[in-house]
Amino acid sequence: MDNKIKNPLLPGFYPDPSIIRVDDFYMVTSSFSYYPGVPIFHSCDLANWEQIGHVLDRPSQLILDGGYISGGIYAPTLRYHNGIYYMITTNVSHRGNFIVTAENPAGPWSEPHWIEDAPGIDPSLFWDDDDKAYYTGNGEGENDPHIWMSEIDLEVFRLVGEKKRIWNGSMVDAWSPEAPHLYKKDGWYYLMIAEGGTEYYHAVTIARSREITGKYHGYEGNSILTHRHLGMRADIVNVGHGDLVELKDGSWYMVMLASRPYGGGHKNMGRETFIAPVIWENGWPVVCPGKGMLEWEYPAALPQCAQKFIPEKDDFDSSELAYCWNFLGTPSHNTAYISNSCLHIRAASHPLEYAAGKYPAGSFGFVGRRQQHKSYTVQVKMVFAAEEGQSAGIILLQNDFQSLRMELVCEGGKRKIRVVKGYRNLVPVLTFTLHDKPYVKEICGEYVYKNKECTMEITADEQDISFYIAAQEGKIPISEHLDGGFLGSETAGGFVGTYIGMFASGNGRDSDNYAAFDYFIYAPHSEHR
Repeated sequence: MDNKIKNPLLPGFYPDPSIIRVDDFYMVTSSFSYYPGVPIFHSCDLANWEQIGHVLDRPSQLILDGGYISGGIYAPTLRYHNGIYYMITTNVSHRGNFIVTAENPAGPWSEPHWIEDAPGIDPSLFWDDDDKAYYTGNGEGENDPHIWMSEIDLEVFRLVGEKKRIWNGSMVDAWSPEAPHLYKKDGWYYLMIAEGGTEYYHAVTIARSREITGKYHGYEGNSILTHRHLGMRADIVNVGHGDLVELKDGSWYMVMLASRPYGGGHKNMGRETFIAPVIWENGWPVVCPGKGMLEWEYPAALPQCAQKFIPEKDDFDSSELAYCWNFLGTPSHNTAYISNSCLHIRAASHPLEYAAGKYPAGSFGFVGRRQQHKSYTVQVKMVFAAEEGQSAGIILLQNDFQSLRMELVCEGGKRKIRVVKGYRNLVPVLTFTLHDKPYVKEICGEYVYKNKECTMEITADEQDISFYIAAQEGKIPISEHLDGGFLGSETAGGFVGTYIGMFASGNGRDSDNYAAFDYFIYAPHSEHR
């Protein structure tokens, strides 16, 4: 039996992992403007992970307009204390930092407890030996980056006492010190953070103090993990934003985010969750001992548990969507529903060209899942009686303005299948906003199509992407060999990874017309990492 821990631990867009051990292991990641928010996973062996739900699964917990995909939920931290699970995070699109609690990690989780007067993002919690709780966060603004802490009263969810600056990072004028986590070991308090931004210069650094409130002294060996010295075409890049976990036997591991560039150095899948072993030497952690960089696999830490695989085909036979599916923004009650073994998606008013800014943010007729492999085949069977101006189909959605889609559309009273490429940028720029560039929509292929039922297919051989429909005469190419590299985050900007989904749109007009999707197949191809 292949009993190994393999990277990436969570393939696809699962950044900013936070992990705990409570007998078994639990882990959460960021979700940004996708709903439900903060996926939560369970493992008993560190190698095999099963999603057991979402922490934020009710509209009252998670207000998202979806108008900016890289908004929403940033960097959750998962912690456990005295029988209660805590998840603390930031909704950058609504009110800021908050905590939810649960007695069971699978939920239900409480309504948000908003933390007032808590600037910055990436909050974390720590309990000292005297049961006092502490909040850590990062300072706001590019002109004064730092990590700060305060005691917090978790009976009333309020900060108490002084907000104290405890570290500026390992470098002079450190770029983006964030993701602070506190740990206590052998009488030392350890503050581990991320630095260098979340792209190629990302890193994990650490400091320690004998007193919880400082003064914290940085490790002379910082950074303790980075791949920035390996170059932009390394097999694994963007390594940073880690969290530590101790096993029952006293061994340690770190989970962190990283990316797998491919097809010209593009990172279509965004930032994924990886893992590495950790040892302690002379009072400091050594990550990936003897190697100094992430590897694709490690010997198993624990006896292997039974694996549960997500089926390649979803027939929508259940009354609820599987955990792998997300909406864009908090959905309205009539955005989508399952009936008669079909997923029905309403042709909502908001067009897919929402980056053009002509329409207010709101619910989108979109249901998607993460791209998790470099090469794959996607197939859907859809029935859509398209009315004038309406469209529905399948889409590769990177962010607000970079996408590839195939749609059944009605224009001038005629139905046709077409492939559309939307973008604001096609050249890697390593930026997070591209508002100065115009939105461009290219029609890459069209086919007159009279029926309302169609089977659509996407095949991706790394960045070589082709679109087909099935007909009586066989598989008909609509557009072949398109370059998908523009869907990488270094070109598109933002913090997310590509989603593969189903959509329906009124393109500016609201309606009660629905597209019905009979099934969705996501079949990965065999590939090297």
